[in-house]
Amino acid sequence: MSGAAIYIKRDLKVSDGKIEVLLGIINIYSLIGSCLAGRTSDWIGRRYTIVFAGAIFFVGALLMGFSPNYNFLMFGRFVAGVGIGYALMIAPVYTAEVSPASSRGFLTSFPEVFINSGILLGYISNYAFSKLSLKLGWRMMLGVGAIPSVILAVGVLAMPESPRWLVMRGRLGDAIKVLNKTSDSKEEAQLRLAEIKQAAGIPEDCNDDVVEVKVKNTGEGVWKELFLYPTPAVRHIVIAALGIHFFQQASGVDAVVLYSPTIFKKAGINGDTHLLIATIAVGFVKTLFILVATFMLDRYGRRPLLLTSVGGMVVSLLTLAVSLTIIDHSNTKLNWAIGLSIATVLSYVATFSIGAGPITWVYSSEIFPLRLRAQGAACGVVVNRVTSGVISMTFLSLSKGITIGGAFFLFGGIATIGWIFFYIMLPETQGKTLEEMEASFGKIWRKSKNTKEAEKDNAQVAQVQLGTNVST
Repeated sequence: MSGAAIYIKRDLKVSDGKIEVLLGIINIYSLIGSCLAGRTSDWIGRRYTIVFAGAIFFVGALLMGFSPNYNFLMFGRFVAGVGIGYALMIAPVYTAEVSPASSRGFLTSFPEVFINSGILLGYISNYAFSKLSLKLGWRMMLGVGAIPSVILAVGVLAMPESPRWLVMRGRLGDAIKVLNKTSDSKEEAQLRLAEIKQAAGIPEDCNDDVVEVKVKNTGEGVWKELFLYPTPAVRHIVIAALGIHFFQQASGVDAVVLYSPTIFKKAGINGDTHLLIATIAVGFVKTLFILVATFMLDRYGRRPLLLTSVGGMVVSLLTLAVSLTIIDHSNTKLNWAIGLSIATVLSYVATFSIGAGPITWVYSSEIFPLRLRAQGAACGVVVNRVTSGVISMTFLSLSKGITIGGAFFLFGGIATIGWIFFYIMLPETQGKTLEEMEASFGKIWRKSKNTKEAEKDNAQVAQVQLGTNVST
């Protein structure tokens, strides 16, 4: 859409405000899919939910590709947005539930890898289709998305169902078959099965192929446990999951991805061809560093990579803000400032992709207990998409209001607060099974409670000692 927007504006003769809404509204539309995805995946399974998302993508891409006017295009964005909401929630959950602990970070980062591969292909196809006529070019840029949606829907049918969902449905025989295929050893498969059975409330000695699960895990009561009556551990998990999604998007990544042609134009690059080639560089760097991150997640852990990543983002954003501000206030062309702007855009997407990009999805999909996972992950996607929508639909107006340099100073400040939040609130999860995860959280509140109890006990001891000394 970043490249298509250039030509949509010319062909349909719409204002910057309408382009802002067109680009950003898909994130708000995705909330519908995110809110429905948790219940849908508990009902029909993780795998068929992905197939359903692929079908929605297909319809949305065709509608956008055949759009005769702005309103019809908005309807196509609505359909595609619902599919995005489904896919963003279910893909990390499915991958986390299928993966063994030893490679869960590597595999769960794959959705982010291929999202960025899709962004890169989108940039490349924008450049290729820009050579077509004005009316046909942007429609091909959007309609071509129907092809990978078919591959997704058909390809997923060859994959196994989530073993955790199978256990939730009492299908232990099918679950152990999947676990045997996706574990490092038969012993690990049995251990994973035992942990899932315990989480689902199935007796350990129950080994029938099909059993009746007394408490149906279809989402009832989950919202109360998440938000109304959470344990200290669940409260900590919810804050961590929603926080990591908020700061990932509030640091301005979608502004860079969607409006990179605008940013480069402000930096001093002119001509559609040069702008589209520059955006291809953004997509290439983003994809390359995401691939690097996938091999580092299970080796170095989530926390060190995340803190390093966000630290690099802060430096890049503030440097980009300074360089754009200098260009904005200069009456002459400053090649060094233009070069610095381009370099810092690339360093920003690189540092984002090596940590904050993939880890957000890995972390939020693995920390929720089984009974809360689908709905909890869906809540994270809602925060992610709302924040992204706000950033996407306000960036052009924000840039006009406080200058484009000021906008990136703001994003840099938010990223700094995010680094502090991650340092305080996010424990390491590397190497832990999904069923062990809950024990890593809630220590902040437990520590606070224990500290108060200790202070109370110390005060009582002091009173006793004082009383003893007085009587003596």
